[in-house]
Amino acid sequence: MEIIRCQPTIGAEIRGVDLAQPLSRETFDAIHAALLEHKIVFFRDQQISADEQVEFARRFGPLEVNPFRPQGENRPELQIIRNDGDNPVLSTDVWHADLPFREKPTKFTILRCLEMPARGGDTLWADMCAAYDGLSEPLRTLVTGLDAVHDFKNFRVLFRGDPGKREQLARMEEMFPNPTHPVVITHPETGRRVLFVNRQFTLRINGMNADESRQLLEILYQQASVPEYQFRLRWRPGTLAVWDNRSCQHYAANDYYPQRRHMERVAVAGDARPRFDPQALPSGDHATIRRVHAFDDTGPGAG
Repeated sequence: MEIIRCQPTIGAEIRGVDLAQPLSRETFDAIHAALLEHKIVFFRDQQISADEQVEFARRFGPLEVNPFRPQGENRPELQIIRNDGDNPVLSTDVWHADLPFREKPTKFTILRCLEMPARGGDTLWADMCAAYDGLSEPLRTLVTGLDAVHDFKNFRVLFRGDPGKREQLARMEEMFPNPTHPVVITHPETGRRVLFVNRQFTLRINGMNADESRQLLEILYQQASVPEYQFRLRWRPGTLAVWDNRSCQHYAANDYYPQRRHMERVAVAGDARPRFDPQALPSGDHATIRRVHAFDDTGPGAG
């Protein structure tokens, strides 16, 4: 097995593994370790079935069912994502982590490519550990210890219309009653601090008025858009990616309409509420980015 780093802090390709074959414990542990280090890992030329994708995903933990999106026939944990001229995307072209409106948000996501348009359809990921590290010290001090409220706000469009849909919405609101998560969380396996707010699902920061919350969140949202923190994957059929929703966000580029893009998704259920541990330290060496400019007060020769 070969692990090839793609960007300084995020993204790696894993070669020499056939996911259609049984994986030894040693091989799976190496994949899991690479996932924690690189946040997103991908495999090319994987000729596997939906059942094999599901069984590979189960190695990471119990699977969840997405309550809002169509599921595979006889496989409730398999989400079919087939977008084309008859079925445009639903806000996946917004930076987000998966399902933080749950008390225990999604842990890992496993996405398999079946069909791609002639051009476009890439997915981007942002390293939210590096995004936290990249904040100025005063801003890190300000946001660490704050809490934010999350909501399934982008999915609310699915319930517009007749009274029956309003009743369905009320049931969903009862099932997912706006959990509060720390703005900065401690990754439970690496000990890294992670910026844990996103434009798609975060509503507001507790304890601030609406203007303060909106302006501070806007600053934090922009961290995902910094190219130095990003990795971009050009899909092709047979590519499978796994990412850690606790340490990164993703964005599916919506630049191929009305061509077809067909993916199948499985996700590992969260096993703990996000938390912040002020005493936690990183469990090992890790890559990070120091963005230095010639005229920064903190740059070489400053002072």
